[in-house]
Amino acid sequence: MKKLTLAAALVALGFATAADAHRAWIKPDATVLSKENAWVTFDAVVSNEIFARDHVALRLDSINAFAPDGQKIELENTHTGRLRSVFDLQLTQSGTYKIGLASTSLQARWVDENGDRKFWPGRGVTPKPGDFERDVPKQAKDLVVSEYSRRVETYVTNGAPTDTVLAPSNQGFELTPVTHPNDLYAQEAAQFKLTYNGEPAVGAEVTVIKDGMRYRDQQDEITLVSDSNGEFEVTWPEAGQYFIEISYEDDHGQAPATVRRGSYSGVFEVL
Repeated sequence: MKKLTLAAALVALGFATAADAHRAWIKPDATVLSKENAWVTFDAVVSNEIFARDHVALRLDSINAFAPDGQKIELENTHTGRLRSVFDLQLTQSGTYKIGLASTSLQARWVDENGDRKFWPGRGVTPKPGDFERDVPKQAKDLVVSEYSRRVETYVTNGAPTDTVLAPSNQGFELTPVTHPNDLYAQEAAQFKLTYNGEPAVGAEVTVIKDGMRYRDQQDEITLVSDSNGEFEVTWPEAGQYFIEISYEDDHGQAPATVRRGSYSGVFEVL
């Protein structure tokens, strides 16, 4: 319970619960480089359209970057505007870097005595220790308490790909690349594994959308479902940058939650 409460505020990710209808993403300008002390610039956005800056900026204080040796490194040249945040990374080590944010929180919904639907935490509210016990009625009608785990990630590689930052933490909802995320090619298949607290996330719903939505009549999305091992496979139709969005739910929530929900957003470049 302490772990969930301390990590609770979705607002700390830069968007409130209401923004679940939008898509959060961290997009690098390039994902595969090969030079000494290379630089990469990133956009961090919550948007309606994939890779459009049309809603709000994703706050930077919850985004972490990890070098190929697994050590955390600082974001540089950071700036948050109205519609996007930007930052740079200097790739001083050879290998693969992981950039992203992660949280685990409690959410609740119920129907009050007047028949109105209620949600906790409210929009723009950062919960504090004890707020859940005080604000959420224990015997409310249609009460559902959810444990919610969310990740927004991307990867970049300078030189030869490495695997250290690909290892799962076995905490919350995670995507583990089986095929290296910076070794993706058009017309080839890539494998991924989904877990929740280290156990296979079976039946997760996966949506894959290529960049350039505004220039197509249709989204041309690829929809998939993770198998009994929590695995799924994507065959990339063509080169470009892709957005992967995944949702998951089961009934194994940690008390006081009864439901466990997972959400993942990732950006991958296909060469």
